[in-house]
Amino acid sequence: MSHIHIPDGVLPWWLWTAGWLLTLALLALASRFARGREYRRAVPLIGAVSALVLVSMGSEIVPIAYHINLTVIAGVLLGPWLGAIAAFIVVLVLALLGHGGITVAGLNTLVIASEMAIGWAVVRAGVRILGVQRIRPTAAVATVVTLAITTTMLVGIVAIAGSPATGRETGALDARTLEFRDPFSDGVFSVGLLGESGGETGAERAGHPAAPGLTVSRFAAVVYTLGPIGWVLEALVTAAILGYVARVRPSLVFGEAHPEDHHARYGDEHGRR
Repeated sequence: MSHIHIPDGVLPWWLWTAGWLLTLALLALASRFARGREYRRAVPLIGAVSALVLVSMGSEIVPIAYHINLTVIAGVLLGPWLGAIAAFIVVLVLALLGHGGITVAGLNTLVIASEMAIGWAVVRAGVRILGVQRIRPTAAVATVVTLAITTTMLVGIVAIAGSPATGRETGALDARTLEFRDPFSDGVFSVGLLGESGGETGAERAGHPAAPGLTVSRFAAVVYTLGPIGWVLEALVTAAILGYVARVRPSLVFGEAHPEDHHARYGDEHGRR
């Protein structure tokens, strides 16, 4: 939900230029801080996590026009600096595949990198307060909190850009009434899942206008209606994955923050026994 699905030529030039300048500054800082033997050993992990996030962001949950981000998982496994590098890799590849424009890639990197950093910070704070045994509920709550914050960042960017940036697919949600309808009421082919991509969509043929006519306030209403559904789904996925990783490779999740709270396991790089 926090990914800005806006093609080139929509955002004002000063906004996307500022996004690129800030992204380049962030990448310079990340490259400076992410040095040393420990970070060099994490290069394969960056590739694996980036690929995981890339696949998840490219797979849409059709009825609610939402894709799982897995950015909280990426933030926990990589940390904020390596997470910023991974965010840029993911966003750039998605832009080259047409999932958002090249010009908006800077802003997207800032949002996704913020998502990873906030998720990392909230999970770390939750572990310190609740303990490592409660990693699953901690991860779930952290995911909802993180996505709520970054979705608000998205709404803020759209508000700055103005109404032309509000066009988006709303899935089964009628953007005019904020009511959900059956996305397959006209059949699988007519909603464009297996039919041609051009021409009218199934919603338009059914009498529902496309979303590009949204005002900024209506856009915010749509996002905050669809968003919580996706946040809950992602929270469940994040909790399950981080819970499993914490059980088999605790150092990937906890690092050295709580060495006294978890036992080293076979194959764990921070304490083979």
